[in-house]
Amino acid sequence: MNTIDLQGQHAVITGSAQGLGFAMARRLLASGAVVTLWDRDGALAERAAAELGPAAHAVAVDVTDWEAVAAAHRSSEASAGPVTIAINSAGIAGPAAPLDSYDVGMWKTIVDINLNGTFHVCRAVVPGMKARGYGRIVNIASIAGKEGNPNAAAYSASKAGVIGLTKSLGKELAGHDIAVNCITPATAETRILEQLTPEFIDYMRSRIPRGRFLDVEEAAAMVAWLVSKENSFTTAAVFDLSGGRATY
Repeated sequence: MNTIDLQGQHAVITGSAQGLGFAMARRLLASGAVVTLWDRDGALAERAAAELGPAAHAVAVDVTDWEAVAAAHRSSEASAGPVTIAINSAGIAGPAAPLDSYDVGMWKTIVDINLNGTFHVCRAVVPGMKARGYGRIVNIASIAGKEGNPNAAAYSASKAGVIGLTKSLGKELAGHDIAVNCITPATAETRILEQLTPEFIDYMRSRIPRGRFLDVEEAAAMVAWLVSKENSFTTAAVFDLSGGRATY
């Protein structure tokens, strides 16, 4: 594992009780950061933090609720210091279905978690980062946000929105030494696959030239550099993790 220096940094990672977010938390802790796990499942977050060790904290928060996010931010800073890193990993895929029969409530839920949740977290952490003149934000988008997946319009649209938000915010904050970037992973080996049919999973794998799904540690390695001080120039950018599926 390459050494990334995150000593003295406090990272908040949403959706980090499991999956990609948990892998990123573990990698950042190994690099010296203090990490606060934000997750809707508070009990699962507490167990994850206990597994990760004393530099990991847990806060139960629903990212779709702005007041809850603002309160979680205040609580996290009170217990672990100023938030200098934010990683928006909370997200759901939702069921696969054609748009003309897609459940309206599920569409709203997916957009609320994936896109509005990312906005809420950025809205909470940015003022402090601006005041201190430093910060690193990474938003977890998806290859679906670049290309669109059939029968996954809600997920694809929400992740395209995350890409657009990242580009806009990155340009807004470029003069403050606050880097805002996103990654666009292909399907990873996480519990999100439980929401999909075997046929859809096979379809997703067939689209990846590498011939396999993303390993969560591979995503964590890229993010560790993106949130470090070494990433002092690149912002408002999209980093591909599609295993060769995307060529742009």
